[in-house]
Amino acid sequence: MSTPFAVRALPWVLTAGGLVGLLAAAVLTVEKLALLADPDYVPTCSIDPVLSCGSIMRTAQAEVFGFPNTLLGIAGFAVITTVGVATAAGARLPRWFWLGMQAGATFGVLFVHWLIYQSLYVIGALCLYCMVVWAVTLPIFWYVTLHNLHEGHLPAPARPTGLLVTYHGVVLTVWYLLIAVGVLEAFWFYWTSVL
Repeated sequence: MSTPFAVRALPWVLTAGGLVGLLAAAVLTVEKLALLADPDYVPTCSIDPVLSCGSIMRTAQAEVFGFPNTLLGIAGFAVITTVGVATAAGARLPRWFWLGMQAGATFGVLFVHWLIYQSLYVIGALCLYCMVVWAVTLPIFWYVTLHNLHEGHLPAPARPTGLLVTYHGVVLTVWYLLIAVGVLEAFWFYWTSVL
């Protein structure tokens, strides 16, 4: 029996998602350091009152654990990229490792959704680089989960697992659309004024 595409894609999703996330986290870290050095600094992704990284960087939500969230991104996305490259090269990692990846990916996707909520409904601003992190965190979590279900690392009935693996793109597309609807709804006044 051949390996489903959703499982074969994992090394490439981890490598590409990890690299893009790492780049976004690194840029955000440089911007945060510039803002700390000069409170009048305007980050490159601060375009207007809604698309405003600076507004978000100045909040407590940007330093949930007492240091910039971007440092978590640098560490996490570096690990994800490394695992992606290793698995693309043929590395076979043990179950305990994949369960650790699941825990990390689950923490990442939950944290990102908390940040999405904070951005849309508490802070009232969007950060373009943060949205890049949102965009790559979802497939990283989803494909790690599909891999773990397919390999039996996570217990689940075969039929639902097979359906999820077969229709992996549908779930991810609906997930992105729900977030896009949230962004449209939260900033409807802004979008209508721009158009």
